[in-house]
Amino acid sequence: MSDAYQPSMLDLAEQGPTLGPLAGALRRHELSRGAWVDHLPGWVRGSDEVLDTLRHDVPWRAERRTMYDTEVDVPRLLCWYAAGRPLPHPVLTAARDALTRHYAPELGEPFVTAGMCLYRDGRDSVAWHGDTLGRSAHTDTMVAIVSFGSPRALLLRPRGGGGGSLRFPLGHGDLVVMGGSCQRTWEHAVPKTTRPVGPRVSVQFRPTGVA
Repeated sequence: MSDAYQPSMLDLAEQGPTLGPLAGALRRHELSRGAWVDHLPGWVRGSDEVLDTLRHDVPWRAERRTMYDTEVDVPRLLCWYAAGRPLPHPVLTAARDALTRHYAPELGEPFVTAGMCLYRDGRDSVAWHGDTLGRSAHTDTMVAIVSFGSPRALLLRPRGGGGGSLRFPLGHGDLVVMGGSCQRTWEHAVPKTTRPVGPRVSVQFRPTGVA
């Protein structure tokens, strides 16, 4: 019998949130027109602690936007962390650094910004769109999303119709990375749901000039 020390569940809990490996764990889904999506459930271990920090320490703001000549509330709360702004939890900094290292051969530049969305309940959502307010409108790039809290469905479909679609239930430290031409040739959305769901925070890491 080995006398080697085995950490208890309490010991592991006291270590705080940690990241799992990326190499050999991510599953890539090749899409049409040069787009792809990588998926890794449960990448952030101990994600509930991160969710608590994000809900209470992030300076969330409500926004209003014009749609069809009418100003309406954006159905989620938002916060933007520009390059150089400290992130609200150290595991997010570690996640951004790990993603930069892993995707360096393909991306060729670091992830630097972090956009955050708080979906308070099933009534909050984001409509079909691509992140094309920058270089991603004409250049292949990546957007990495880490989710915390109650899972919500992230849907993807080809822009303009045709072809298949994908659905990822994201929450509890799950990771999804949209790469290649995904932002301009595919669309994604988080639809409303009538199911009783708790809050979820989506953290989107992007390179410079991608929004």
